Amino acid sequence: MASVQEIDLHATEVYPGTQAVARALALLKAFSDAQPEWALSDLAQAAGLNKTTTFRLLSALEAERLLMRNPLSGGYRLGVELIAIGGTAMRSNPLRAMSRPVLVTLAEQSGEAATLEVQVENCVLVIDEIASSNPMGMTQDVGNRLPIHATATGKVLLAARTDAALAGFLAEPLPALTEQTIVDPDCLRRELARVRQEGVALAVGELEPGFTAVAAPVVDRERAVVAAISVGGPSLRLTRERLPSLAAMVQMSARQISRQLGYWPG
Repeated sequence: MASVQEIDLHATEVYPGTQAVARALALLKAFSDAQPEWALSDLAQAAGLNKTTTFRLLSALEAERLLMRNPLSGGYRLGVELIAIGGTAMRSNPLRAMSRPVLVTLAEQSGEAATLEVQVENCVLVIDEIASSNPMGMTQDVGNRLPIHATATGKVLLAARTDAALAGFLAEPLPALTEQTIVDPDCLRRELARVRQEGVALAVGELEPGFTAVAAPVVDRERAVVAAISVGGPSLRLTRERLPSLAAMVQMSARQISRQLGYWPG
């Protein structure tokens, strides 16, 4: 996710009122799983705004129930209206609606959680998930943003990047989430070359210890990779022996969705 500082608050100043909108959106985007609550002074500092401007914007957002105050700490949290907006966005997303029946079948056939994910900056965003029927299943919640280099879906999306875009991404340090996370640029390049060749990606313990996932690309009529789907679960269950059959299921499901988007191999 882009930091508050990375958002250009001056790019749209030519239109009256757009600076205030950009600043309000930057404040909302500052909230995350790692930082679900902000004190006024801390948020103002993170946004590079004075406290008066920040308080005025937060008050307007609170009035629309986009933010709420913690009655104990006085800190700000995301409000219930955003839940409603997010639900509407998910239900109206055509890719999600088109993919859901395929994901349901994939989850049933594999017995594992199935996800649909898209790229947002240098993260993958989970836009749909069908939970595993197994009581020992592992899930990634809808709306989660995950580091793109540490996930099977992320590798699929990275493999579709141009050489120039990939070089720019690999020029930045890659954070290690586990001991298995690939952080060496040359190693990741070789891994992505394999993904391009085989049309499937694996992540074994790279996002979190004991979690394995296998993913394949979703391609539109222009032959652009627009998303990735995956199945994932405990490594004790997603063994090396099971991975080939799971990979075949995921690839078949990805092709089904791709054909609905107008893609046809030729």
